Amino acid sequence: MTTTNEIADKIASEHRLTKVQGKAIVEAVIASITEAAVAGNETSLPGFGKFKVKETPEREARNPATGATIKVAAAKKLAFTPAKALKDALNK
Repeated sequence: MTTTNEIADKIASEHRLTKVQGKAIVEAVIASITEAAVAGNETSLPGFGKFKVKETPEREARNPATGATIKVAAAKKLAFTPAKALKDALNK
């Protein structure tokens, strides 16, 4: 698993920045993606992929323990679609 700190450290070392500056960059990117998602906008990172908000409608589901029918409220979720370059890199 890679953490935010590990990504920040890599950015800092590759671009001769401090770890604090690297972490600030990573946090700014995440904040920008979050802001776009909250606004309902798509974020595209060429060569990596797209983040977009998808709406899931209200639906009925069953409680597996009791078999009772329950309503699941409508919700929004953030979906990621990898770019072709990323898919190709994964499947080498």
